[in-house]
Amino acid sequence: MKTIRIECPNEAATRSVGEKLAQHACAPLCITLSGPLGAGKSALVRAYLRALGVTGPIKSPSYALVEPYNLSNYSVYHFDFYRFFDQNEWVESGFRDYFDEQAVCLVEWPEKAAGLLPLADLAFELAYGSMTGPAPTPADGFPASPDEPTTVRIMTVTAHTERGKQVLDHLI
Repeated sequence: MKTIRIECPNEAATRSVGEKLAQHACAPLCITLSGPLGAGKSALVRAYLRALGVTGPIKSPSYALVEPYNLSNYSVYHFDFYRFFDQNEWVESGFRDYFDEQAVCLVEWPEKAAGLLPLADLAFELAYGSMTGPAPTPADGFPASPDEPTTVRIMTVTAHTERGKQVLDHLI
């Protein structure tokens, strides 16, 4: 198991992580994304999909629970289990079949499907925190006043498998 911490001072930094992830994350792979509403889970997924060449609408799967994207070499499935309450739905919908050798599965709110998901190759934990490095400038979209706290998105990324570790090494 290997863990890194990434500070994203703005939306562009979050997009950059998603784009870099797209360069190195291909099937088979299971990626989970946890964190509060608005922490950047969907923004990260959108950037990942755009970097893979998805040009059409990228909808949140909040109500459908899954949105599929068929690429030339593999499929990407974006799950959002925020409104997932019935574990029988997992079996009835055939979600287990999506996690195969020809798929990258991105799962928001994995804790709602605890015990049903395969082991995540990469687990992203997104949260809000304070900068530990150089302070961003007003050009980054932050207040000019030093009296105002600077809040950023903090991504703690853990690789649980060797495949996940290989991808994580490229994110550093």
